[in-house]
Amino acid sequence: MNAIIVSGGAGFIGSAVCRYLVAETDFAVVNVDKLTYAANLDSLAAISDHPRYKFRQLDICDEVALERVFADEQPCAVMHLAAETHVDRSIQAPAGFVQTNVVGTYTLLEASRRYWEGLPGSAQSSFRFLHVSTDEVYGALGAEGMFTETCAYRPNSPYAASKASSDHLVAAWSRTYGLPTVTANASNTYGPCQFPEKLIPLMTINALEEQPLRIYGRGENVRDWIYVDDQVRALHAVLANGRAGEKYNVGARNERTNIEVVGLICDLVDELNPSGRCRRDLIAFVEDRPGHDFRYASNPGKIEGELGWRARETFESGLRRTVEWYLTNEAWWRPLRDDVYDGRRLGLHAKQTRIL
Repeated sequence: MNAIIVSGGAGFIGSAVCRYLVAETDFAVVNVDKLTYAANLDSLAAISDHPRYKFRQLDICDEVALERVFADEQPCAVMHLAAETHVDRSIQAPAGFVQTNVVGTYTLLEASRRYWEGLPGSAQSSFRFLHVSTDEVYGALGAEGMFTETCAYRPNSPYAASKASSDHLVAAWSRTYGLPTVTANASNTYGPCQFPEKLIPLMTINALEEQPLRIYGRGENVRDWIYVDDQVRALHAVLANGRAGEKYNVGARNERTNIEVVGLICDLVDELNPSGRCRRDLIAFVEDRPGHDFRYASNPGKIEGELGWRARETFESGLRRTVEWYLTNEAWWRPLRDDVYDGRRLGLHAKQTRIL
């Protein structure tokens, strides 16, 4: 049975990938995850006992452990999602981002290359290394235009710089060694099982608990949002049919300002869990974070044209599904809220504490 190694498979997108592969394909899934603060095996409860699913706890920086997994599992592909991802944490503690996103990607590339070089001809030609990245590597856009796959890299945060570095490593291993890689640069992903430090789950839970909804600046920064199930289908399409050595931007043409997003969350929480208070009254503006990119928007024309992928969820439909999930799955997020991250602001400098 063909196996796929999914690095970071206990994370938000990684767990969705694992669930999708088990439900929608015949592949065996080998989840390789270190289990950092943002990983959650509860997100995999639906498949944890499935005969085509296996979990291996290890750090992708551990070369010996990785080579053992490749030898044991004999994969036909790698889907590399393991990463530190939260921009605010990268401002506060960038070293872990360099270690996981840069050194970890290098180590996984080398383990993949050595394994791939030993494969027989047909298995070698069909092998794929899918690297999952972000549109943040391109930097910030002004009011117009969209990122394409040929845009120059201009990362502004430590997180974006670490992902840009990993993108360049993947491209170099393709060009220098011939390793058949594909890269997917995705826009902001949201949906169920996302660790509640990110904007949508954080604001949903804070609104539910009637806590302040703190928004950077005036909330005018723009993001292109994609629902996690659409993202997962895109990754599978790139893995299955993407051209080796190519990269594909994954976006859903769902641009919204942060203040628009938070306002919609407030309205949904008011509708689904009314308390007699308008949650929009909880919105408070705080000083912007350093290097905050104004706008991201990815042009998905290449993945749509070459691979026939299209996003299915509108932002409104995906957001409703997401808010409903958090309101009905407190058992999933409550332990994280109580024991891992209590919702306080991260990435602060001393001067960045005042309310605007």
